[in-house]
Amino acid sequence: MVACTSLRTLQFKPNNLSPLFFPPNGKIFPNGVLRVCRTGCGRFSMFIKTAPLVKNGVLSFHGTDALVGVPDNVVMTPCSDSSAFLGATSTESSSRHVFKLGVIEDARLLSLFRFKIWWMIPRVGNSGRDIPVETQMLMLEANKEPNSEKPDENTAYVLFLPILDGEFRSSLQGNSSNELEVCVETGDSTRIASESPKAVFVNYGNNPFELIKESMKILQKYTGTFSLRETKQMPGMLDWFGWCTWDAFYQDVNPQGIKDGLKSLSEGGTPARFLIIDDGWQDTTNEFQKEGEPFVEGTQFGARLMSIRENKKFRKAANDDSSNIPHSLKDFVSDIKRTFGLKYVYVWHALMGYWGGLHPNAPGTKKYNPTLKFPLQSTGNLAHRRDIAMDRMEEYGVGTVDPDRIFEFYDDLHSYLVSQEVDGVKVDVQNILETVATGSGGRVSLTRHFQQSLEKSISNNFQDNGIICCMAQNTDSVYSSKTNAITRASDDYYPKNPTTQTLHIAAVAYNSLFFGEVFVPDWDMFYSLHDAAEFHAVARAVGGCGVYVSDKPGKHDFEILKRLVLPDGSVMRAKYPGRPSRDCLFVDPVMDGKSLMKIWNLNKLSGVLAVFNCQGAGTWPGLENSAQTNGLELSGEISPADIEFLTEISPESFDGDFAVFSFKSGSLSRVSMHGKLNVTLKTLQCDVFTVSPIKSYHQEIQFAPLGLINMYNSGGATNSVEGIDDFSRNGIQIGGRGEGIRMERDNNTENRKRTRDEEEEDDEINKQCLKGKRLEITINSSDENSASYSENGANPEFCDVFDFPWLKEGAVFEVDEFLEPNDVFAPCPYVDEAFVANFDPDCVQDDSIAVDRCLQDSKIDGDRLSSFQVDDFEPLDCIWSSVFDQPVDNSCSNKA
Repeated sequence: MVACTSLRTLQFKPNNLSPLFFPPNGKIFPNGVLRVCRTGCGRFSMFIKTAPLVKNGVLSFHGTDALVGVPDNVVMTPCSDSSAFLGATSTESSSRHVFKLGVIEDARLLSLFRFKIWWMIPRVGNSGRDIPVETQMLMLEANKEPNSEKPDENTAYVLFLPILDGEFRSSLQGNSSNELEVCVETGDSTRIASESPKAVFVNYGNNPFELIKESMKILQKYTGTFSLRETKQMPGMLDWFGWCTWDAFYQDVNPQGIKDGLKSLSEGGTPARFLIIDDGWQDTTNEFQKEGEPFVEGTQFGARLMSIRENKKFRKAANDDSSNIPHSLKDFVSDIKRTFGLKYVYVWHALMGYWGGLHPNAPGTKKYNPTLKFPLQSTGNLAHRRDIAMDRMEEYGVGTVDPDRIFEFYDDLHSYLVSQEVDGVKVDVQNILETVATGSGGRVSLTRHFQQSLEKSISNNFQDNGIICCMAQNTDSVYSSKTNAITRASDDYYPKNPTTQTLHIAAVAYNSLFFGEVFVPDWDMFYSLHDAAEFHAVARAVGGCGVYVSDKPGKHDFEILKRLVLPDGSVMRAKYPGRPSRDCLFVDPVMDGKSLMKIWNLNKLSGVLAVFNCQGAGTWPGLENSAQTNGLELSGEISPADIEFLTEISPESFDGDFAVFSFKSGSLSRVSMHGKLNVTLKTLQCDVFTVSPIKSYHQEIQFAPLGLINMYNSGGATNSVEGIDDFSRNGIQIGGRGEGIRMERDNNTENRKRTRDEEEEDDEINKQCLKGKRLEITINSSDENSASYSENGANPEFCDVFDFPWLKEGAVFEVDEFLEPNDVFAPCPYVDEAFVANFDPDCVQDDSIAVDRCLQDSKIDGDRLSSFQVDDFEPLDCIWSSVFDQPVDNSCSNKA
């Protein structure tokens, strides 16, 4: 099923490669478990799981060395048949230890580490010295003995996850001797110990994505302190297009500006159904900003909360007769929901209420017993980039809520917001807890207590689990999250900084390897009218995340937005968190000058693969002095095998080919599982590929739904495909998404007088109609505008064209050359209900594709059956694009 906003050509490219190999079923071995499973690339893999072993100073898994030179004070505790805990002992008690675990050399590795207190980024390397301080996930590539017959089994992966061990929080780091070290700390000088026996979880496997998933499942079961993403309630806003006020207004957000932004998005055809009123709505005071004095950057982080209510911009004073100020936050929220069809309104607040916490002496906050505390960062955080917000909070102090009153504070705030018709909150500045833990039991217990209180309040007040966590990228928070389902996975989006655009995309993708097992990673907002707008839009389309922009009112690129947002304001969110392809795990797609960034995901019936050129536009923090070439054009390869877990969309024993559609070029290719397609991109260019398995129906037809190819994630529009085989017809029934008008007429309409509206409608149809002869398409819909005329006994003359008022151009496929047998057939529904594509095998023969271009009402002229070019159909709003396994026979024109 195909629709597009720009005229494009579907070019068919056969690509036949070798068949797949399927080994036999697995069985239990005496010294381990032989696991035989289908991997993400649709092939079987065999993996013998054996317990890790430390012997003669070497940590090994099934004969593969992970660490050498393991010190004697390192202890290992077996956990599962392939995993264990690592820790160490000391002769002294302390609130902070750094233990050596062993040496790593000549092994490709990926570290996910905090480069500042709030945020995490990736770093790749080849030895222990390349592992940064504050690493929260480490993966090694371990090469086994070469196996020429099964090259996919030559690589294994070792995963290190520093965790929470009692009162200690762990992180990894390397030193100049290539030694891997674990740092354990409590964050409270009064909480001390001499050992941390389970500081690091380590596991081993052949598939890196299954390895991470399995490891997090083991840890969740072992600790019981957090929950996995798939067990959490997903907030409804994830499936609707949103708008955030931050980059549109910053702290100058105001009611009229919000209305202007919602209005301009709605009038452009991409209505926001989800709104975040970001920082700037709360009742605060700031003793560090004096009225009339010039603004000093950083002083905004000294502001403190005075009450849980809205400020005077959103609440009219009793003696105020202004017409542009609402009576209350409730008055305003009710108004914009009613006027603009908003489904969800969230508001922002910090974990401590505001950046500077609560005002200690304000009447509206005294009941929560706030105490002014001056944050103290850990040695690990101080080793990396300083942050102006943290610097100012260290200077000004934070009004810290009494832990015994924190649930009361959250519950009061959230219940008040519910009374104002607010549906959820974005809770920011969460990592602040690790810096104010002294005297409160340490960072682990304090974070867990605050998280439990926050989640309890969210559950009590926001029935949709309405929360987005932000600035919460430490493992204290991750391993304490039981119900919070969304967390920001990157540093902020900085529209004014061109050097951060590529970093943003790469960082979220890599961070999602870890965060994606516990949360839906949030990719943050972006500008739709920006030099890097499509770069960000494609990333959101493949990210499996919420989609929201922060455009200034009237500053939108609706061509880009309509590739993300359906007319009703919904988005076609992919199934999982978008993550790097396997061949990207140990390369640097931002700075190595040669690697493209590939991010994969799945829909219900197709895979999606986005490719980005992130090179030459920015440098990672800490690597600014590295050599970098600007403006690179790079070439690479993509394959269906780049998408993991493809067996989920074709659960039967599928060994066929895939239809691969390129959004950028409009090309359609037939590719085997391990077949390759070339892609060339300049810096800040991207492409996105829909990968759909080609299946056989009724022995005659091979079919692969592509979805709506005007959308970046086209396959997200297809919900189901079923073959129909009964005594009266053969066909294919497809369930699709979206709103559309079926354009269908039957000959009986000529026998009655038509109204003026019907005549005008038919005139419009005549301008837009393309008839794909030999296909009878029936749409099953409860919409009276789409009711089938065939119920009166008449056969529809044509019904394979759909009108999308929001699309102004069409898409067809090109037939310059005859199509080869077994080509892919890809029609395009855009309706909420199912439709049926019926075909008559007698109409299939070896001839060129034939179509009927219908330009006059109720005319069928077989002489006009001909091949067509894309330029013939500029007036079309939206048409079908179909590629058959064999062309059709002109003699069957009466079966249109």
